[in-house]
Amino acid sequence: MKNIEPFSTALLGSLPRSKELMELRRKFKRKSISEDELEKKVYEETVEAVRLQEKYDIDIITNGELSRDNYVSFISEKLEGVSMMNMSDMLDYIDDKKSFEKILDTLDVPSSSIKNAICTGKVSYDKPLVADEMRELKKITNSKIKATLPGPYLITRSMWLPKLSGKFYSSKEELSKDVLKVLYREIEELKDAGVDVIQFDEPVLTEVVFTKGQTRSFMCAALSEKKDPTEELEFAQSLLTPVVNYVKEKNIISSVHVCRGNWSKNEKILLEGPYTPLIGLFEKVLPDILALEFSTPRAGEIKSLFDSDILREKITLGLGVINPRLDVIETTEDIVKNAEKALEFVDKSRLLLNPDCGFATFANRPVNNFENIEKKLKVLKEARDILRDKYL
Repeated sequence: MKNIEPFSTALLGSLPRSKELMELRRKFKRKSISEDELEKKVYEETVEAVRLQEKYDIDIITNGELSRDNYVSFISEKLEGVSMMNMSDMLDYIDDKKSFEKILDTLDVPSSSIKNAICTGKVSYDKPLVADEMRELKKITNSKIKATLPGPYLITRSMWLPKLSGKFYSSKEELSKDVLKVLYREIEELKDAGVDVIQFDEPVLTEVVFTKGQTRSFMCAALSEKKDPTEELEFAQSLLTPVVNYVKEKNIISSVHVCRGNWSKNEKILLEGPYTPLIGLFEKVLPDILALEFSTPRAGEIKSLFDSDILREKITLGLGVINPRLDVIETTEDIVKNAEKALEFVDKSRLLLNPDCGFATFANRPVNNFENIEKKLKVLKEARDILRDKYL
């Protein structure tokens, strides 16, 4: 696949930010330091993040998302018509406050620590979402690089707060049209930046199919009105398909990442279920890479994904073989065994290895530390080398 070797390794995005960087972010918000001072520290830690990946010979490099507050809310700093709000701030605009509070209890996270980008005006492109980061990344490494972005469905669902957003858009469907325009513009910027892979994160897809009307949900993106799961998946597919196709048209590798939540180390509160309800959407969107959570039993058996002949024949699987939330270190043998199980369904030329998700979805609440991350990357490299020696 476009010069990507079999069993190539990649991270799915975030790495922990240092206490020093977090403190500088707070100072910058208070306007007690300059943006240059903050950016200098971000650059220094990005170099460290890249060198860590290079130390363990990661094939496709990400920048660690160190300048972002979290995997989606950072867009409030980049777009017109979007404001940052924390969950406490949003309470005044929620009709069903009891359900909202139940969600907060389920999340196992203080409401003030989760921030979200909310549509509070007409949304338009102001500055690059991540393309400027990717231009810096190209200066740091000669390896292939991947840009990680929130997907169009995630952005639309998470930004839509009816009492506020409804003043500017008649529905989240109308809002999504401007979201697509933003992403098309960003893809153009990313092509100019020379990225090799663009990954769209769409974790809310599992919230659609696995919550079954309960309040247990995937954070703030579940707060907007949700229709019947079939309608929601059709809406998600209508947004993802054109964006993925636009990436392909630019001769860039497209990737879609799906997990079941990554904010808590308590596996019992995270969603569970096989990918079966999402197969139809995957078949229609058909990205080059499906980067999927599989290291946890909550994801079901890999066979359930490949009941689809279309996915079996056309998809490159980014197989989740590392659980970012667990302190226990996976063994090389287990990673090899899981990869070989996948080889029963997909050709070796279309199998990649990655963690289930990022190591620090929220900047102020990473799910793991660098000591464990290094050990996990070491076994990931060892497993990759064993697989290449055995099958290539």
